[in-house]
Amino acid sequence: MKRIVIPELLDSDAGSPAEISASLADLRMFNRWFGGVGTTLELLRAIVRRTGKRELALLDVGGGAGYVPARAAGALGREGVRLEFVVLDRSAAHLNGTGRSVAGDALALPFADGSFDLVSSSLFVHHLEPGEIVRFVNESLRVARMAALLNDLRRSLAHLALSYAGFPLYRSRFTRNDAPASVRRAYTTDEMRDLLQASRGAAVEIRHHYLYRMGAIVWKVEAPCGRERSGS
Repeated sequence: MKRIVIPELLDSDAGSPAEISASLADLRMFNRWFGGVGTTLELLRAIVRRTGKRELALLDVGGGAGYVPARAAGALGREGVRLEFVVLDRSAAHLNGTGRSVAGDALALPFADGSFDLVSSSLFVHHLEPGEIVRFVNESLRVARMAALLNDLRRSLAHLALSYAGFPLYRSRFTRNDAPASVRRAYTTDEMRDLLQASRGAAVEIRHHYLYRMGAIVWKVEAPCGRERSGS
C-alpha cells in the first residue's frame, strides 16, 4: 500500500474544545488498549536492561497531556525504576498545563544539548515527511544523552481495515477521519529503518509490537554491550 498524506483534523485545531477533548480521549484509548503504552514501556525496559540505569530523564515529544509517559513511569516505578519526564507539544491546547509540559517545535527543540537521557515520541513521526524525520531524530539526539525512542504505526492494508472496523469505538468525528488517515501516512518498518540509518545515530534497532506498532531505538553512541538483535 502506497503512503498517502491525508490531513488529520486534530492537527488543524479547528474543532471546538469538546471535539478536541473527545479526540484526545480516543488517543488515550488507543494508547491504553492497543499498544501505545506497551510499546513505549518495552522500549524503556530495553534501555534499562542495556544500560543498568535506574533513574531516567525523558523528553516526550508530541505527547499531548502526557498520558503515555505517565503510564510508563507508573509501571517502571513498580519495577524500581524512576522515570522523570517533560512533555513537549506544538499546541498548548493539547497540554495538561502542569510544570512538566511546554509548547514548542519538535524540529527545533527548546533545550540545550544533552538535557535529557532520552527523547521519545508516540504516534508522532508519521506526521512528518521523510526529510523531517531525519531532522527530528537528529534534533532528538542533540538533546538526548543516550538515545531517541520512536513508537509509531506500521502501514498495511490489514491495519487500514482495522482502523475502519473501530469506528463504533470512536467518540470523535476527528478520530473517524484521523485513524485511517494516520495509517495511510504511516511508514513501513523497512522505510523507517532506512530513514533512521540516514540520521546521525550510531546504531538503530527496530521491532514490531502489538497491533501494528513499531518501536525503534536510535542510539546516540554505539549501543551498550549485550546489544539485542534488531527485529523485523
